[in-house]
Amino acid sequence: MSADESLVYELHAQGLLRNTGALYGEGRIALIASAQSQLPLDENFSGVRTNWAQVNKFAIANPQHAPYGRAAKEALQKWGVWDFVQSKLILGENISQATQFITTGAAQVGITALSLALTGALAPSTRYLVLPNRLHSPLKQRMALTKNASEEAAQFFVWLQSPGSKLVLQKYGFATL
Repeated sequence: MSADESLVYELHAQGLLRNTGALYGEGRIALIASAQSQLPLDENFSGVRTNWAQVNKFAIANPQHAPYGRAAKEALQKWGVWDFVQSKLILGENISQATQFITTGAAQVGITALSLALTGALAPSTRYLVLPNRLHSPLKQRMALTKNASEEAAQFFVWLQSPGSKLVLQKYGFATL
Protein backbone atom coordinates (compact mmCIF):
# COMPACT_ATOMS: atom_id res chain seq x y z
CA MET A 1 0.00 0.00 0.00
CA SER A 2 1.44 3.33 -1.01
CA ALA A 3 0.34 6.93 -0.62
CA ASP A 4 2.16 7.55 -3.91
CA GLU A 5 0.78 5.41 -6.69
CA SER A 6 3.82 6.12 -8.89
CA LEU A 7 5.91 3.97 -6.53
CA VAL A 8 3.66 1.00 -7.19
CA TYR A 9 4.09 1.51 -10.94
CA GLU A 10 7.88 1.65 -10.48
CA LEU A 11 7.87 -1.63 -8.55
CA HIS A 12 5.73 -3.21 -11.25
CA ALA A 13 8.13 -2.00 -13.96
CA GLN A 14 10.95 -3.68 -12.01
CA GLY A 15 9.04 -6.97 -12.15
CA LEU A 16 8.43 -7.17 -8.41
CA LEU A 17 4.61 -7.13 -8.45
CA ARG A 18 1.94 -9.45 -9.82
CA ASN A 19 0.30 -6.51 -11.60
CA THR A 20 -0.24 -2.77 -11.17
CA GLY A 21 -2.70 -3.36 -8.36
CA ALA A 22 -5.70 -1.22 -7.54
CA LEU A 23 -6.50 2.21 -6.18
CA TYR A 24 -7.83 1.92 -2.64
CA GLY A 25 -8.46 5.57 -1.88
CA GLU A 26 -7.58 9.18 -2.26
CA GLY A 27 -5.95 10.99 0.62
CA ARG A 28 -6.98 14.39 1.95
CA ILE A 29 -4.95 17.05 3.73
CA ALA A 30 -5.82 19.21 6.70
CA LEU A 31 -4.47 22.36 8.31
CA ILE A 32 -3.64 21.40 11.90
CA ALA A 33 -2.69 23.27 15.07
CA SER A 34 -2.36 22.42 18.73
CA ALA A 35 -5.57 22.52 20.74
CA GLN A 36 -4.17 25.37 22.86
CA SER A 37 -3.30 27.51 19.85
CA GLN A 38 -5.42 30.58 19.18
CA LEU A 39 -4.55 30.54 15.47
CA PRO A 40 -7.69 30.67 13.33
CA LEU A 41 -7.80 27.84 10.79
CA ASP A 42 -9.58 28.72 7.55
CA GLU A 43 -9.67 27.59 3.93
CA ASN A 44 -7.67 30.58 2.63
CA PHE A 45 -4.91 30.58 5.25
CA SER A 46 -5.80 34.19 6.14
CA GLY A 47 -6.12 33.46 9.88
CA VAL A 48 -2.64 31.96 10.09
CA ARG A 49 -1.17 34.69 7.88
CA THR A 50 -2.74 37.46 9.99
CA ASN A 51 -1.41 35.86 13.19
CA TRP A 52 1.97 34.82 11.74
CA ALA A 53 3.86 36.40 14.67
CA GLN A 54 2.47 33.59 16.89
CA VAL A 55 4.11 30.96 14.66
CA ASN A 56 7.66 29.82 15.35
CA LYS A 57 7.54 26.78 13.05
CA PHE A 58 5.20 25.57 10.30
CA ALA A 59 5.38 21.80 9.69
CA ILE A 60 4.86 19.78 6.52
CA ALA A 61 6.32 16.54 5.19
CA ASN A 62 9.29 16.93 2.87
CA PRO A 63 7.82 17.60 -0.60
CA GLN A 64 10.92 16.11 -2.24
CA HIS A 65 9.83 12.59 -1.37
CA ALA A 66 6.55 12.62 0.58
CA PRO A 67 3.26 12.80 -1.33
CA TYR A 68 1.49 14.63 1.49
CA GLY A 69 4.38 17.11 1.55
CA ARG A 70 3.91 17.73 -2.18
CA ALA A 71 0.19 18.32 -1.61
CA ALA A 72 0.96 20.72 1.27
CA LYS A 73 3.42 22.66 -0.89
CA GLU A 74 0.84 22.88 -3.70
CA ALA A 75 -1.76 24.23 -1.25
CA LEU A 76 0.68 26.81 0.10
CA GLN A 77 1.55 27.83 -3.46
CA LYS A 78 -2.14 28.18 -4.43
CA TRP A 79 -2.66 30.37 -1.37
CA GLY A 80 0.33 32.43 -2.54
CA VAL A 81 2.25 31.91 0.73
CA TRP A 82 4.92 29.33 -0.16
CA ASP A 83 7.71 31.94 -0.12
CA PHE A 84 6.15 33.60 2.93
CA VAL A 85 6.34 30.42 5.10
CA GLN A 86 9.90 29.48 4.11
CA SER A 87 11.56 31.22 7.06
CA LYS A 88 9.53 29.15 9.55
CA LEU A 89 9.15 25.91 7.61
CA ILE A 90 10.16 22.64 9.28
CA LEU A 91 10.12 19.48 7.15
CA GLY A 92 9.32 16.03 8.44
CA GLU A 93 10.84 13.03 6.72
CA ASN A 94 7.26 11.80 6.31
CA ILE A 95 3.76 12.96 7.20
CA SER A 96 3.83 11.22 10.59
CA GLN A 97 6.95 13.10 11.66
CA ALA A 98 5.55 16.41 10.40
CA THR A 99 2.42 15.79 12.47
CA GLN A 100 4.53 14.86 15.48
CA PHE A 101 6.15 18.30 15.27
CA ILE A 102 2.68 19.78 15.94
CA THR A 103 1.73 17.38 18.74
CA THR A 104 5.01 17.91 20.60
CA GLY A 105 4.94 21.71 20.27
CA ALA A 106 8.01 21.87 18.02
CA ALA A 107 5.71 23.58 15.49
CA GLN A 108 2.56 25.56 16.14
CA VAL A 109 0.75 24.81 12.89
CA GLY A 110 1.16 22.75 9.75
CA ILE A 111 -0.47 20.58 7.13
CA THR A 112 -1.04 16.87 7.72
CA ALA A 113 -2.95 13.92 6.32
CA LEU A 114 -6.61 14.00 7.28
CA SER A 115 -6.30 10.32 8.25
CA LEU A 116 -3.76 11.30 10.92
CA ALA A 117 -5.81 14.27 12.14
CA LEU A 118 -8.76 11.94 12.68
CA THR A 119 -6.88 9.49 14.91
CA GLY A 120 -8.16 9.31 18.44
CA ALA A 121 -4.68 9.86 19.85
CA LEU A 122 -4.46 13.33 18.27
CA ALA A 123 -7.99 14.52 19.04
CA PRO A 124 -7.32 15.86 22.57
CA SER A 125 -4.15 17.72 21.61
CA THR A 126 -4.99 19.18 18.19
CA ARG A 127 -7.66 20.78 16.07
CA TYR A 128 -7.83 20.70 12.30
CA LEU A 129 -9.60 21.96 9.19
CA VAL A 130 -10.02 19.73 6.13
CA LEU A 131 -8.63 21.54 3.09
CA PRO A 132 -10.44 21.59 -0.26
CA ASN A 133 -9.19 19.16 -2.90
CA ARG A 134 -8.87 22.07 -5.35
CA LEU A 135 -5.73 23.18 -3.50
CA HIS A 136 -3.62 20.19 -4.58
CA SER A 137 -3.23 17.33 -7.05
CA PRO A 138 -5.08 14.14 -6.12
CA LEU A 139 -3.35 11.92 -3.56
CA LYS A 140 -4.15 8.64 -5.30
CA GLN A 141 -3.19 5.71 -3.13
CA ARG A 142 -2.52 2.32 -4.71
CA MET A 143 -1.96 -1.17 -3.42
CA ALA A 144 -0.49 -4.21 -5.13
CA LEU A 145 0.69 -7.70 -4.32
CA THR A 146 4.31 -8.69 -4.57
CA LYS A 147 5.07 -11.72 -6.71
CA ASN A 148 5.65 -13.84 -3.61
CA ALA A 149 2.66 -12.56 -1.58
CA SER A 150 0.97 -15.14 0.64
CA GLU A 151 -2.60 -16.35 0.19
CA GLU A 152 -3.56 -14.34 3.30
CA ALA A 153 -2.14 -11.18 1.72
CA ALA A 154 -4.12 -11.89 -1.47
CA GLN A 155 -7.32 -12.31 0.57
CA PHE A 156 -6.64 -9.05 2.40
CA PHE A 157 -6.02 -7.34 -0.96
CA VAL A 158 -9.46 -8.52 -2.13
CA TRP A 159 -11.10 -7.45 1.15
CA LEU A 160 -9.59 -3.96 0.85
CA GLN A 161 -11.64 -3.53 -2.32
CA SER A 162 -14.91 -4.55 -0.66
CA PRO A 163 -17.74 -2.18 0.33
CA GLY A 164 -17.07 -2.86 4.04
CA SER A 165 -13.44 -1.87 3.67
CA LYS A 166 -14.39 1.28 1.79
CA LEU A 167 -16.61 2.34 4.71
CA VAL A 168 -13.67 1.94 7.10
CA LEU A 169 -11.38 3.95 4.80
CA GLN A 170 -13.99 6.72 4.54
CA LYS A 171 -14.32 6.83 8.32
CA TYR A 172 -10.60 7.49 8.55
CA GLY A 173 -10.46 10.31 6.04
CA PHE A 174 -9.96 8.68 2.65
CA ALA A 175 -12.18 9.28 -0.35
CA THR A 176 -12.81 5.85 -1.83
CA LEU A 177 -12.84 5.22 -5.53
